[in-house]
Amino acid sequence: RVPDHPVARRLLEAFGGPLVAPSANLSGHISPTTAAHVDNDLGEALKMILDGGPCESGLESTVIDARGDRPALLRPGTISPEDIEAIWPGLIRPETNPDAPTSPGQLLRHYAPHARLRLNATEPKPDEAYVAFGPNAPAKAAANLSPDGDLAEAAASLFRLLRTLDLNHDAIAVAPIPNTGIGEAINDRLRRAAEKDDA
Repeated sequence: RVPDHPVARRLLEAFGGPLVAPSANLSGHISPTTAAHVDNDLGEALKMILDGGPCESGLESTVIDARGDRPALLRPGTISPEDIEAIWPGLIRPETNPDAPTSPGQLLRHYAPHARLRLNATEPKPDEAYVAFGPNAPAKAAANLSPDGDLAEAAASLFRLLRTLDLNHDAIAVAPIPNTGIGEAINDRLRRAAEKDDA
């Protein structure tokens, strides 16, 4: 990987070799987008946290398998399928097995809050915190992923808002998100976050 962030690039240059790094969050839990999130999840286990500021895109990277004649989307992310198609047409979406993932982010339940999560909700139930999207949010919405209906802003806000609401709510409802562009990645994360845990 060649990260775009200047702090990460300076770290790689200073180290002078390949660097192996796992995700900076508890497995299956909501991804971190700030150093404070990393500290909340892993603080006592870490000797240092390198803070490069909040994540600009908010979602994990797009993962494609480029070994075949056509690109295979293994995990939708901040690079949209449309962007991939513009560079390398013929994008395919292979079947995945959550019991034998071939890429990060393919577990059936992942990116999940402790609260129950209900998707494609047009309004909240009495016990739910409501996450709206767009300019026509109900007055009782607890948060809005993007008041302007901007999917990039929604992606950047998603995990931060879920973490905040998860602190004080047992149930969260999320408005419908368009499944175009980066919206496909947002909906992928929400579906996995809403999957019930059988344990």
